[in-house]
Amino acid sequence: MFDNAFTSEALTEALDILKTEFPLAIWETIYVTLLSTLFAIIIGLPLGVLLVAGEKGGVLPLPKALMKVLNVIINLLRSVPFLILMILVFPLTRLIVGTAVGTVASIVPLVIASFPFVARLVESSLREVNPNIIEAAQSMGASPMQIIVKVMIPESVPSLLSNFTIAITTILGYSAMSGIIGGGGLGKIAINYGYYRYKYLVMLFAVILLIALVQIFQSVGTHLATKTDKRLKK
Repeated sequence: MFDNAFTSEALTEALDILKTEFPLAIWETIYVTLLSTLFAIIIGLPLGVLLVAGEKGGVLPLPKALMKVLNVIINLLRSVPFLILMILVFPLTRLIVGTAVGTVASIVPLVIASFPFVARLVESSLREVNPNIIEAAQSMGASPMQIIVKVMIPESVPSLLSNFTIAITTILGYSAMSGIIGGGGLGKIAINYGYYRYKYLVMLFAVILLIALVQIFQSVGTHLATKTDKRLKK
């Protein structure tokens, strides 16, 4: 199996594939990752805010039963392995996109798998906000929505950016896994060539590029989080 995996012929073939198929695969991976992250944040951010603001003693207390249901749904979705979740939502994906396989189709399960994770990350960031600042805003007559929008979220921006960076790198890993059952991008190339055709050099190139993308996303996210952290400007 490995005898012809790293020969000069295998290297030549891998380089040809790198030139012809990898540019599109890289674009598909970045496109799916960024779009899935965007939708996950759009859904997960308000849910994360509700988890903190809606609890007992929060700035916008919600019924206890509603909070329990919200927590159960988030925990339930987080507990399902991504590949199983992707198969389970095939009907929903087909309904929304028109097909259950392909690059665009993989966005649906990626968002469903990611927004509960993002919600918990947002919850964690908001809990880091100094409660004295919130109490000061309340004492000045700020409404719950004003406290959320003008105090809690702005004060937690550095932590949110750090956690969103964690989310985007996690979603990137999920997008690679989606190649196993019909997703596109670098994961598809790694599976189709590395696993099914035993072209391990191609798979190695795909893994290296995935690592490079993770490093880029992580570096940009860390830089933005550092730039917005007021504690580091003193």
